[in-house]
Formats: sequence, structure tokens, C-alpha cells
Amino acid sequence: MTNSERVAHAERLPDRAGGPDAAPDAGRDWGRRLLDTPIGPLLLASTREGLVQVVFHADGPTARRASARLEHAFGAPPLPEIPHLATAAAELTAYFSGELRVFTVPLDWTLSTGFHARVLHALADGVPYGSVVGYQDLADRVGEPGAARAVGAAMGSNPLPVVVPCHRVVASDGGIGGFGGGLETKRLLLALEGVLPAPLF
Repeated sequence: MTNSERVAHAERLPDRAGGPDAAPDAGRDWGRRLLDTPIGPLLLASTREGLVQVVFHADGPTARRASARLEHAFGAPPLPEIPHLATAAAELTAYFSGELRVFTVPLDWTLSTGFHARVLHALADGVPYGSVVGYQDLADRVGEPGAARAVGAAMGSNPLPVVVPCHRVVASDGGIGGFGGGLETKRLLLALEGVLPAPLF
């Protein structure tokens, strides 16, 4: 995946109605914050229900574009304080320092629907820290054995990467598979969890 493809993926905001021109919510409360991490800046967005999106490579332009899409999706500008943002930031900081293995921040699944939501729920609930799963195995777990490729698409649509661990889904041939945040980011996350050797530099 090229850098431009990674950025495009990072900026993509799934829409509850399934399309970019869907009508926004009527003034739903949400907030955002940037978090510096070992894999680069993350944009965290939350509603009052829970963490709703994590955006990779959230430098200035990427963060601004993602925020604009969220503002359109929720029909209102961000508020300065949303309680779940502090929890998400603290838990992600602990995760990256090796002190946390299970996220407890509430999640708002608004931005994922249908088959993609089923797969992401199965991933979140059934693939713990330090383990991996194949695309085919995940398809089997949701009762769709012929849908391994669709599982890959579901991973690409994941609005909550790291917290909903699409980096733990790997190819059946022993490769690490694709990743919207870039393969180097995936390697770093798998190394952090002890699945891969830590990089030498």
C-alpha cells in the first residue's frame, strides 16, 4: 500500500447510511483529541456513548480532513470535553507502554454496520492481546466460510483500529497481510504484543 493509499484509508470515515452523501445526524455531541504515540499521531473521536473513531497518521491536514468528515457525519462541531476521550487516551498510552492488554473504554459502533460490524465485533471479542487470527478463520467465526475476502474489506473499514485490533488479522500463508495504517505500523503493533520480534532500529 502506498503512502497516499494509507492516508486515504486513514481519512475514510464510514457513513452510517453507507455513502458519502448521507444526511448527517442532527447535532449529535462528539469531541476529538490528538494523541502522540510510538506509531505516530492518532486522532481520537468520541461521542457520549463511547470512542467512535481512531485515525492513523493524524498530522495537520489528515486530522483536519477527518474532523471535517466527523463534523458532517454528526451534524455539529466538536465539543471541548467528552468524557470517554480521556479514558481512551489514557488506555492507549498504557497500551503503547506495555502496561495494558485489554481496553475497557466504551465503544460507539455507529460507524460500522452489517457484515463489517459482525466481523469487527467477533474480532474485538475473540482475538486477545498477543494472538493472531486468519481472514478465513474470522470468516468461519461469523458463520460465513466463503467470505475471507470480505473479512479483509471489513478490516479495511475498521473505524477503531488498535482498540478493535485489526492488526491481529494475518494472511494464511504466514504473511502479516494488509493494513490500513501501513505495514510498518502493523509490524510495530505485533512486535509490541510479542507476536513478532521487535525491530532492531
